[in-house]
Amino acid sequence: MVCSLAGAAYGQDKTSPADANPLDTAPKRIFGIIPNYRTAPSLAHYQPLTRMEKFGIAYADSSDRGAFVMAAAFAGDEQLTKAMPSYGRGVAGYSRYLGAAYGDLAIGNFMTEAIYPSLLHQDPRYFRHGAGSGWSRLFYAVGRIFWTQTDRGGSQFNFSELIGNSTAVAISNAYSPDHRTAANAVSKLGVQLGLDTAGNVMKEFWPDLNRKLSRKHREAALPK
Repeated sequence: MVCSLAGAAYGQDKTSPADANPLDTAPKRIFGIIPNYRTAPSLAHYQPLTRMEKFGIAYADSSDRGAFVMAAAFAGDEQLTKAMPSYGRGVAGYSRYLGAAYGDLAIGNFMTEAIYPSLLHQDPRYFRHGAGSGWSRLFYAVGRIFWTQTDRGGSQFNFSELIGNSTAVAISNAYSPDHRTAANAVSKLGVQLGLDTAGNVMKEFWPDLNRKLSRKHREAALPK
């Protein structure tokens, strides 16, 4: 139901709020796979998102084909390592792993990008630094896990990230019967925060790398 409402508000072509900004040239997929709908070019001329725009970003990240590719990859790895023995083996077992992996992605997206940012009036977007040394940009990207923009234009501890992922981990216990201990929950939360940190780093540097790769591709295509 939430996905349907968000999808309707988002538009049939899945155009993100950032797409309406002509200054936003960030590719919508990193490495052609990882969804990248919540990256904004900078904090200059900041405009807050509406509640439905926040749900739109979560919907786009969750419904993009890259989300299903990532879920399939995570599911395959977990089945190979027998991370959830009760899921079983074969096609039936893999389908359970796939459903759980996609559920983790989608629930996490909606919790951290839509529900808690709406309740707490925080902005779920990653605003690129885009300037300075590589180290300063790296520290900035990591820091945005803990510090985020508010709808009023100030800065605040990123409660949406921490509480949102904690809620997603708690919900996952409903379909993860083999891992319902406090230690496993803390471990899973740590993994999720680590993945989101890596995601911020990629969001910060991917446009630069993408431009370099595109330029090399064009140069290689030129007649000798």
